[in-house]
Amino acid sequence: MEAEAARYIGAGLASMALIGAGIGIGTVFGNYLSGALRNPSAAASQRTNLLLGFALCEATGLFGFVMSFIILFG
Repeated sequence: MEAEAARYIGAGLASMALIGAGIGIGTVFGNYLSGALRNPSAAASQRTNLLLGFALCEATGLFGFVMSFIILFG
């Protein structure tokens, strides 16, 4: 396999983290809404977990994006 083809494959695999982050964000918000609708009084105490989950999912996507550019142009 040529080195350039391997770089493109690696960059594509690294960018798959963006899709994983999108799925993770949807899961985090969906679970929060499900819990908030079941028990509205506990929704305020779970907001910290919601924001932490969102930040971790977003960071995963950004790390994958940066890694794909490092692989392609580094």
